[in-house]
Amino acid sequence: MENERVRHMETEILSDNWYILKKIKYQYFNNNGVWENLSREAYDRGNGATILLYNKVKESVILTRQFRMPTYVNGNKSGYLIECCAGLLDKDNPEDCIRKETEEETGYKVTDVKKVFEAYMSPGSVTEILYFFVAEYNKDMKVGDGGGAHDEHENIEVLELPFTKALDMIKTGEIKDAKTIMLLQYAEINKLLI
Repeated sequence: MENERVRHMETEILSDNWYILKKIKYQYFNNNGVWENLSREAYDRGNGATILLYNKVKESVILTRQFRMPTYVNGNKSGYLIECCAGLLDKDNPEDCIRKETEEETGYKVTDVKKVFEAYMSPGSVTEILYFFVAEYNKDMKVGDGGGAHDEHENIEVLELPFTKALDMIKTGEIKDAKTIMLLQYAEINKLLI
């Protein structure tokens, strides 16, 4: 459904270097009954998918650790984040994307993935919607070392952690990635590992 409070949109590309940064000028009909001229920037990096791999028997989860430059320039002294496996959809549907990313990043080949929700991660400035999945894993699903796609310059460390330790790492600040926190809390609320 089209928003009747928005009109006269004009879009200008500010950068098309890594992803696309757009400046959008528009009129918005505010709560006082007045049309305002506004301008916002929106970063379009495409949509993505993320997954929490969990093992009920071992009560463990698979996470990754990798360097994230934006966090480094914003005060994360090491630049490393502990995260759930994730990737951009490119032209894949979310389920195919997350299966491919899981194998590339973690070395586990999962087939039975369950979508649990979707969310905008930073709607004030980023267009991305993220599709969230969970899947059980076991040692028989390990088909490679993981580590990411070398042609994409990914250097990903695969971590197998006790679920309770991963939850504690949220409290200690060792895990600061929003998608990972959301999936770990989903697992806790829905008792996936109990």
